[in-house]
Amino acid sequence: MKISEIKLYHMQMRMKHPFTTSFGTEQDRDFLLVEVKDSSGLSGWGEGVASERPLYSEEFTQQSWSMLEQFLIPEALKQEISHPDDLQYLYKPYKRNYMAKSALEGAVWDLYAKQQGKSLATMLGGTKKHIEVGISLGIENSYEKLLENIQGKVDEGYKRIKIKIKPGKDVDVVREVRKHFPEIPLMVDANSAYTLADIGTLKALDEFKLMMIEQPLAAGDIIDHAKLQKEIKTPVCLDESIHSYEDARQAIALGSCKIINLKIGRVGGLTESKRIHDLCEQAGIPLWCGGMLESGIGRAHNIAIASLANFTLPGDTASSSRYWEKDIIVPEVVAENGILTVNDRPGIGYDVLVDEVEKHAINKKVFKK
Repeated sequence: MKISEIKLYHMQMRMKHPFTTSFGTEQDRDFLLVEVKDSSGLSGWGEGVASERPLYSEEFTQQSWSMLEQFLIPEALKQEISHPDDLQYLYKPYKRNYMAKSALEGAVWDLYAKQQGKSLATMLGGTKKHIEVGISLGIENSYEKLLENIQGKVDEGYKRIKIKIKPGKDVDVVREVRKHFPEIPLMVDANSAYTLADIGTLKALDEFKLMMIEQPLAAGDIIDHAKLQKEIKTPVCLDESIHSYEDARQAIALGSCKIINLKIGRVGGLTESKRIHDLCEQAGIPLWCGGMLESGIGRAHNIAIASLANFTLPGDTASSSRYWEKDIIVPEVVAENGILTVNDRPGIGYDVLVDEVEKHAINKKVFKK
């Protein structure tokens, strides 16, 4: 694979609605795009999912830009790459910076699949033609607004509802939801807002028969989560604790979780995602694909990875229209009655609207071989 040019875009797009978690509220989405071209002019696209501020992880967009500009892109241009997997070894000396690595690797995977004339899902080993999706709802100031949001998403057919919780907005909120929706598949996401001192609160959630509680304790932790899982009936799902195959292996060995939320950007790309998928499949740990408020490019990558067999739980890849007035791909991602169809066109299977990308780009840099 001969890469002739790489373009790096710093994007800002306004979401339709503010999205609130225990980290804070976000509406203007700040992210990166990477376009990789070969000598024939064929392009592959990847998305960097770091946010403007280092709240979800230590990475943020300006940091990812610097990492790509100074190290990752120059390495990719000077080396001969025969397969996207090569990047994992090429970038091994560079510590962490998983979201930056994933952005470039995703673009190379898209280009590679297009060069082979096959869909990205097929190239990754995906077998599913349709995937179930859920929806993630942010923290609201009133029960009425939250219940209204849930009813709307249930009516749209989403297969699972996820609500965000934090101390002071947890047990009572879930109780109110269950009062009105006693049977819906429901999970909660704490985004690391609790400690083992809150074990009484977390135990109290057992009565609501939740699918899972996602990342209740500190990001990166697997030891306290193992202690917690022994004390509660609700399955613990790890998110911010899993950044690599090794993290997943150790968490499984310790009994830290019964489910893992896999985010491509968080683990450094599609190659590492495949490795974690295979490990979890062998260990009987179900996966689902989490969301990072992606544009259509990132959503397309999520759909491709979620086509692998062990992604057995509904993920977070909702329709583009949930987030954007106009997405930067055509056709837009559309979930029909909670089901996404896996695109069988070459690469990510969607056309990127370059004019829209340029419109929302606040910075751009071109790198040539």
